[in-house]
Amino acid sequence: MNRTTLAREITATGIALHAGVAVTMTLSPASAGQGVVFVRTDLNGARILALYDQVGETRLGTVIGQGKASVGVVEHLMAAVSGLEIDDLTVTLDGPEPPILDGDALSYAALLEQAGRQAQDMPRTAIKVLREVRVEEGKGYATLTPAGSLSYHLEISFPSAAIGTQAFDHIASQENFLRDIAPARTFGFVAELDYLKSINRGHGASLDNTLAIEGDAVLNQGLMRFPDEFVRHKILDAIGDMALAGAPLIGRFEGSRSGHGLNNALLRALFSDAANYWVEEL
Repeated sequence: MNRTTLAREITATGIALHAGVAVTMTLSPASAGQGVVFVRTDLNGARILALYDQVGETRLGTVIGQGKASVGVVEHLMAAVSGLEIDDLTVTLDGPEPPILDGDALSYAALLEQAGRQAQDMPRTAIKVLREVRVEEGKGYATLTPAGSLSYHLEISFPSAAIGTQAFDHIASQENFLRDIAPARTFGFVAELDYLKSINRGHGASLDNTLAIEGDAVLNQGLMRFPDEFVRHKILDAIGDMALAGAPLIGRFEGSRSGHGLNNALLRALFSDAANYWVEEL
């Protein structure tokens, strides 16, 4: 199996989730072995590698880079890139985040599929988990354990009856990703919106791209695609965060009440000891 890039360039414009500004994004073919690189044309072409050790913030999305030379909310796009098994890609932006589009990964996947894929003249490699790695924070935890293929299990629990306690298992494949995970939209709580805007976040969230929870109800329930959409979206986030390993993983991810911070801490723990993994050709 060889590495894959896009067959041609494709462009989309939309609103950034937190900044609330219009952003134009161009997805372009890249040379074999480059990996995924973000380019900020509004910052003199600053280049940011989509890797776990470039993550600078995880509070309200995964941010790669430092200071102004950063890109926020990369997890939805990275989930689509990983789910469609694309290895080399250049993402050019004229703003601080990819456009949120429909608040899912399916809208990014549609762009990637429209551009088509091209095999590279270089073997594809994967990171095989050799022993259990675990990180914890409060009541949350995330683990990677050895397995013959990549899979995810995630549990979430929220006091709102609109979510409650949910769990989902996902066996990684392009078909499963596109059907079960990619359509799941991001979500947020109306009660937190004023706070988010006070810290200059959430300006691009709308009832068209975010499932809005008020009390025990989803205000835009007609937008929901699954009754357990919330845990599926959390798996989407985990897939995007794990994509920052720089190569596909072979192992089992399990998490409970885990978010971007724990996901990134898990990758840092994995790569902190060479005995935890090996790199092999697929």
